Amino acid sequence: MSTKADPLEALGSLPGVPEAVDSVRKAVDQVYGHRVMRRRSNEITAEAALRGARGSAALSGADWALEEVRRRTDFSQDAESRTVGGALRLTAEAGQLLSVWRQSPLRVLARLHLVAAGGADVSDELVGRPRLAGEPVDEPLVELAVPGADEVAGRLEGLSGLVVAGGSAPALVTAAVVQGELLALRPFGSHNGLVARTAGRIVLIGSGLDPKSVCPLEVGHAELGRAAYVAALDGYVSGTPAGMAAWIAHCGRAVELGARESTAVCEALQRGAA
Repeated sequence: MSTKADPLEALGSLPGVPEAVDSVRKAVDQVYGHRVMRRRSNEITAEAALRGARGSAALSGADWALEEVRRRTDFSQDAESRTVGGALRLTAEAGQLLSVWRQSPLRVLARLHLVAAGGADVSDELVGRPRLAGEPVDEPLVELAVPGADEVAGRLEGLSGLVVAGGSAPALVTAAVVQGELLALRPFGSHNGLVARTAGRIVLIGSGLDPKSVCPLEVGHAELGRAAYVAALDGYVSGTPAGMAAWIAHCGRAVELGARESTAVCEALQRGAA
């Protein structure tokens, strides 16, 4: 394969994908064009991180109310608490890893797993590295067959190569493929959903589509619901053009809903300042 070729570019022209890309851009532009963003973007970013973490945790089985996530300070009491805590730590970490992501995605993924698993009941030797042959995967909300360790290693290398090479594929397409591939592979022994969604967020930030991270895709995925998430992921795993297009469009809708959430936050802040 030529190092100059971009295998993801073809995905951008699948039926429905250009429309999804265009719709996402319009939704993102609406947030960034809001007058509140010009003066209080840090507040919008912080609120988007909180809401994104809540959404990602919900998809991983800890569906807490936003105010409960906001109020809580101890996230070590039980499995749900640790899931929410991991999601919060990941959203805080995402923006710090952009430069490393472009050079070594696998290092970033290892770091994300380490952050997600902090405080969890996970053996130290299983944290921060892809699983080896025979090691179990604790990811009950993704019920697809689990690929073997050799396949995982090969596909992770391929994914890393695509990210490092860059290319002309739209950010939405790249983010959808990164998230879908990590969900399909479940490369770590735990917390793969949290890691996959954070990696998708990093792509959107680093691409320049959402540089201030105010369009939390996790919010949209949670709003669309776990059943739709799993069904769309089945399409990605099928590898068919229709399935891939459906997954990319689903991810696009999630980003749009995240943008709509932050637009609503901007409106609320504006009313409060009026």
